[in-house]
Amino acid sequence: MEKYEEIIKMMDALINDRTIPRNIRGAIDEAKNVLINSKDEEVVKISSAINILDEITNDPNMPLYARTRIWNIVSRLEEIRTKLEK
Repeated sequence: MEKYEEIIKMMDALINDRTIPRNIRGAIDEAKNVLINSKDEEVVKISSAINILDEITNDPNMPLYARTRIWNIVSRLEEIRTKLEK
């Protein structure tokens, strides 16, 4: 859980940002819950969260700054996943 602490904080900031459409905030919350609550292996949890976040980055209603933050979160998750796969 510690390895996700900074990522969870970044996700919470986006979830609480009312300028981001509700469906996007919901998807970010879903990805966060997968990381926190899923009983799957770490690599599977991370891959699921990345998939959810990647899907919403194509939403035309997403503010540019939010898309950039989500890409940053995805990048950090991929970094963790790469370390776990070694």
